[in-house]
Amino acid sequence: MKIETLSTFPHMYDSVMGESIMKRAQACGALDFHAYDLRDWTHDRHRTTDDDPYGGGQGLVMKCEPIFEAYDDIAAEGPKPYTIFLTPCGEPFDQGLATELSAQERLLFVCGHYEGIDERVYTLADRCISLGDYVLTSGELASMVVIDAVVRLLDGVLGDEGSAIDESFYDGLLEYPQYTRPASYRGMDVPDILRSGNHAAIEKWRREQSLLRTARLRPDLLETANITEDERAFLLSLHGEAF
Repeated sequence: MKIETLSTFPHMYDSVMGESIMKRAQACGALDFHAYDLRDWTHDRHRTTDDDPYGGGQGLVMKCEPIFEAYDDIAAEGPKPYTIFLTPCGEPFDQGLATELSAQERLLFVCGHYEGIDERVYTLADRCISLGDYVLTSGELASMVVIDAVVRLLDGVLGDEGSAIDESFYDGLLEYPQYTRPASYRGMDVPDILRSGNHAAIEKWRREQSLLRTARLRPDLLETANITEDERAFLLSLHGEAF
């Protein structure tokens, strides 16, 4: 997959893309990443990418000309990129959307800054995404979250191909509790079932814990989670109410 970003602070990606899973994804050839500097498409000596908003008001608005010109040049090379804007007006980002984006051949993230982006630029968007009901300083930070969630789904990136399947939200539930050595620490013991060697019993315990954790912490997820009628009955028997 090819992933590109267009922003006024391209070096914000250096540390994230040069470490851990993102570094591995590039090393194994699963990811081709490039961060473009929007200022390369400006034409004044100050390399201006923003201006005062029409109608007045506080803050600055990102100009449309540099973004359109940059897009034209970037899109002209190779297949047309699936273009994403990070904005509070976008659809909520979740694991399902991450999976959908991981099937794309080429992604381009256009990252806003300042008070906002000239509305005309959104005509370039294939998708507008929001991370949640809060405001960040810039779109670069939000795009890093989306990129990480997408790239780790690419074949060969995680190494253990089962890792992504066991994680939270894969089937709509939160992940079960995890433990490692030592078996006992400060009066807290690893559940005996996990040390039993009975893999069928362990899988059953993990599934039940995943159901219970979701019911306790994110009951809203149970409405659309991939669970059976027997599992709903299991939750009902423990909590005395439907989920």
